[in-house]
Amino acid sequence: MSFLSCDGSEYTLQGPAGGDDITGLSPEPAHYQLLSELGKGFNNLSQVSMARHMPTGQLVAVKQTNLDECTEEELLQLMNEVLLSRLFRHSNLLTSRLVFCSSCQLWVLTPLMAYGSADALLRTFFPDGMSESLIAYLLHGVLKALDYLHRMGYVHRGVKASHILLSEEGRVYLSGLHSVYSMMRDGKRMRAVFDMPHHSPALLPWLSPELLRQDLHGYGVKSDIYSLGIVACELVSGRVPFQDMPPTQMLLQKLRGSHCCLLDVAPFPLGELGGLKVSRSGVDSGIGESVATGSLTHSATAPPTDRPQSPGPKNHSATLHSLVQLCLQQQPERRPSASELLSHAFFKQVKRHTGDSFLSLMYPAVPLSCPEDRPVSSPPGPTRPASPSATAEPPEAAWDFSD
Repeated sequence: MSFLSCDGSEYTLQGPAGGDDITGLSPEPAHYQLLSELGKGFNNLSQVSMARHMPTGQLVAVKQTNLDECTEEELLQLMNEVLLSRLFRHSNLLTSRLVFCSSCQLWVLTPLMAYGSADALLRTFFPDGMSESLIAYLLHGVLKALDYLHRMGYVHRGVKASHILLSEEGRVYLSGLHSVYSMMRDGKRMRAVFDMPHHSPALLPWLSPELLRQDLHGYGVKSDIYSLGIVACELVSGRVPFQDMPPTQMLLQKLRGSHCCLLDVAPFPLGELGGLKVSRSGVDSGIGESVATGSLTHSATAPPTDRPQSPGPKNHSATLHSLVQLCLQQQPERRPSASELLSHAFFKQVKRHTGDSFLSLMYPAVPLSCPEDRPVSSPPGPTRPASPSATAEPPEAAWDFSD
């Protein structure tokens, strides 16, 4: 059973005491039974699995990386992630409290995120985008983690939906510490940094114009705020802005000041709704469900302008429009800080949730369940939900650990 705790003036949903605490588990590979594969990460060098700590029965996530296959640069990134996990302490930041080696494999243990990543939730349960209430809930947790990182003198550089994880008890976690970069030099905080992160091209849609520009002005923590604005558009529509563009065109569009905006869709006459696909956008927040630019899709047989994907009126709240516009300002100094955004009117709807109201917020998504003691060495089948939904199918990979 879950319970509520008060973090300052804000209420957050937590699990049972110690539910996300794995520091007391043993650093012994033989004590863990690998159950099913959850995903891959770190340039596909790491395999992430659900595992049971057999002495206690606790379920955890285990990330195994073959160190012999890593380059020197990748080893440095792994070391950076492990060291930062020892440094950071925040309830919305996913850190690795238990790290050990077995032969040539590095084992990194984290609490199990039963709802997986926001990206997996979009692909599996909310293909037309999430409700504004759920978006506010997720982004509020991310902002608290970013505010902590920025105050500590670090820039994340990897804020995207696949790095936003959600536990079964409703705790929002920001992951992706391998991309974090320190702005501290010789005990002083730098106003800007110039290091270009070594990311795959798949991360480019989320990166800020100043980070991509690589000029003498550099970039700072406000680049994370731009990424948060892209994530908001991603959660609203189920699609990533700029993703369908070639990298060069995307770069030019961002440097010219072009950015995505939210599109309000007018209601359609009832007579036109018969052949439309029903939206699965989740529970309405009370201020309107959300779609964004690019969420109008076309039928293979219908003319491009004929048939939108969602049948009902979709109107964004003025506060959501305001949040996205603030985050996607071209000039970084015009973007608010993470601390300032936490008091934005859009987040007034983040209320104290009970277990039942959280489940209503997440509908139709269901958390992962533990498969029947099947080792990961045997061919894993798809992970099944704890309680089957009428139409929902389990995600192919509950966690997306792409860089």
